Amino acid sequence: LWIIAGSMMAVSGEIKFVFVGFAFQLVSQLAECSRAVMGEFVLSGAGLKLDPLSYTMFVAPTCLLVLIVGTAVTWDPRIPAAFLAWRSYILPNALLAFVLNVLVAATIKEVSAVGFILAGVCKDIVIVLFSWMFFGEQVTAQQALGFTVALTGVFFWSYLKVNPSSPTARCTERLLGLPAEKQPTENTPLVKDKV
Repeated sequence: LWIIAGSMMAVSGEIKFVFVGFAFQLVSQLAECSRAVMGEFVLSGAGLKLDPLSYTMFVAPTCLLVLIVGTAVTWDPRIPAAFLAWRSYILPNALLAFVLNVLVAATIKEVSAVGFILAGVCKDIVIVLFSWMFFGEQVTAQQALGFTVALTGVFFWSYLKVNPSSPTARCTERLLGLPAEKQPTENTPLVKDKV
């Protein structure tokens, strides 16, 4: 909740609500989160446990199909001429996209889908701060507070993942109404590992 609240606070300035833009953003975020969760399931879940290269090999044809449909729907007769004009940039761009997709799969496999999405939030904040420091973009106090709240939420989530048995984690579980750790019963073994 902190991360969502901080991200919402960081949005400032004139906000002109356009439903079409909102719909595109909503569908985009749902697709991104669904892709990350399904990627985590396929990469490290109880299912296939694919490596990042195999995952990319299975996902790439689906992405190509979506891009072909999108190109067909928005076809412009100038596309072939533009392709020929930019052909020397197409292969390096495709290789860069391939490497990015493999790195995304490796990140999801190592840190989970939630960790990947939170890394994206941190990346967005770093981009804005970089623009502020080096290009003189204006960052308001409300945005700075929003970034601080969002980063605090990310760091707190990271702390809970690293230290799940800490008193802070236990207190958070109680405050959120999460089920407490099961108390031992008469059927609970006294020694977990056999020697």
